[in-house]
Amino acid sequence: MLMSKKNVVVIGGSGFLGSHLADALTDRGYRVTVFDVRPSPWLRPEQEMIVGNVLDEGEVRKALAGAHYVYHLAGIADIGKSVESPRETLEKNIIGSANVFDACVQAGIERLMYASTIYVYSQHGSFYRVSKQTVEHMLEAYYEQYALKYTILRYGSLYGPRSQEWNGMKRYITQAVRDGVIVYPGTGEERREYIHVKDAAQLSIAALAAEFINQRLILTGTHALNSRELLRMIQEIMNEHVRIEFKKEGRDPVHYDITPYRFTPREGKKMVSNVFIDIGQGILELIEEVYREIGSGRQ
Repeated sequence: MLMSKKNVVVIGGSGFLGSHLADALTDRGYRVTVFDVRPSPWLRPEQEMIVGNVLDEGEVRKALAGAHYVYHLAGIADIGKSVESPRETLEKNIIGSANVFDACVQAGIERLMYASTIYVYSQHGSFYRVSKQTVEHMLEAYYEQYALKYTILRYGSLYGPRSQEWNGMKRYITQAVRDGVIVYPGTGEERREYIHVKDAAQLSIAALAAEFINQRLILTGTHALNSRELLRMIQEIMNEHVRIEFKKEGRDPVHYDITPYRFTPREGKKMVSNVFIDIGQGILELIEEVYREIGSGRQ
């Protein structure tokens, strides 16, 4: 059964998670508006596209007028870029979020759904982590001062179709398909809990339930693998035609090894689904996508 036709704005809806979230919301019967700095290549006919920047207060206010729910996914999510561009990261992730929250208060939305990260628990993550921790505290203050209801979604390691080139899983598979070798900057013991982007999108909508108002949810899925296990799985799916090299000296210190849990922010509840995409199937799907991209000359 479709939900009632409530208006949802997905800020950052042209991107990896945002586009899948917009699709899932439309499938559930919501009226979806995508707000992003670039037109979505995956926009569906029944969705509205607004091209704008979260740093422009006026554009954000116009986009949110009449919205019931707002998903805020915009900003810099690449940790590597956050290290290279700290000022841009803090402006887009913090000032941009303040503009979104102000517009939400003015529009009287029912709830703001904020895309955070499990890096808020970590000492790693550089300016990306700092920005996410700051915005989570900002949300608490906006609720105290303006009664802006929220749900914080702390995503883990997302993978799947439409992912960015810097996405870990996409990077490994691209190397495998294009070069026949995966060079991994680490020991092979680094551990992640992978969640398919479509599963993350479904859980993000389930989080609209009233019980999750002003809650913090951890969306990391059920696929806990170390990097050696993950790369071996990719190797097997590709019929062994891939060489794997571990470069311990190339390990990036801004990423965690086994667990992000170092800091103690507000407690988060882990949210999982009983039905999810198997990681082997998800990897196969991504391999096929990379083959198509390379075949079309996009790589």
